[in-house]
Amino acid sequence: MDRRDTPANGRVAHAGLRGRVAAGHYTEGIRRRVCRAVAPLLDRAEPEGRRRDRELVLHEPFRVLEEGAGWAFGFAERDGYVGYMQADALGPDPGPMTHVVAARQSYLAGAAALKNSAEIEPVSFGTQLCVRALHEDGRWAEVTRLAPGRAAAQAGGAVFVPFAHLRAIERYETDPVAVAERFLGTPYHWGGNSGFGLDCSGLVQAACLACGIACPGDSDQQEARLGTPLPAEAPLRRGDLLFWKGHVAWVAAPEMLLHANARDMAVAFEPLAAATDRIAAQGDGPVTARKRLGEPK
Repeated sequence: MDRRDTPANGRVAHAGLRGRVAAGHYTEGIRRRVCRAVAPLLDRAEPEGRRRDRELVLHEPFRVLEEGAGWAFGFAERDGYVGYMQADALGPDPGPMTHVVAARQSYLAGAAALKNSAEIEPVSFGTQLCVRALHEDGRWAEVTRLAPGRAAAQAGGAVFVPFAHLRAIERYETDPVAVAERFLGTPYHWGGNSGFGLDCSGLVQAACLACGIACPGDSDQQEARLGTPLPAEAPLRRGDLLFWKGHVAWVAAPEMLLHANARDMAVAFEPLAAATDRIAAQGDGPVTARKRLGEPK
């Protein structure tokens, strides 16, 4: 079994794995939410050899199966990705969220006023928020930020976010490439999943999830599970995906790719032919799959 998809660590396992995976304890777990702007999802709690696999952003849900020594073991609810998070990066689930940040970045402010000197907190695309009220003719949404710590009362008080940066959480977008284009110039960040930095598979997942398309976290998982294969002679079109060993890119136009890549150290366009030649020349081989997604929700 792939550890990334298997919520078990020998001591504890998700209840759905009973009879399939040996563990000392089985549980449904407890839903918590991230209380930092961005928090890493790590492959282990022990410091030796530990690495960041993925990231979660503010208010994303994480199901905790085990907690101790400052760490929480469980999985991200968006895609089932299993790993460890710092326990103080998580807080109790305050209930349903109504909106999500649809801009690459936004911010939370202490006052609902266009011209103000209130301190702001940057937040990323994908941050989930519960809108309580609108202010200044709908320009500002009043929301509650989950505060760090483990006290019973976790509301951080009212803060405000530009309402134009939000979309209703149940209203999906229709063009994943248009979503991905919002990240142009965003720094390449290995294992990243935010508007502050992301990698190739993070860009694909962000765009897919925004369109209601279920999407795993890593490029090899995406190659195995997303879309349907295209014959080698089939013309490419906007929204197709190309895969290499360890890499994935959006087809933005028949001869143009959009991807987070280490050459530009950013999300960038690159001509298809040039990218194919460059990736082969650097030793990463040919295209391994050409996939076409189904229609967004």
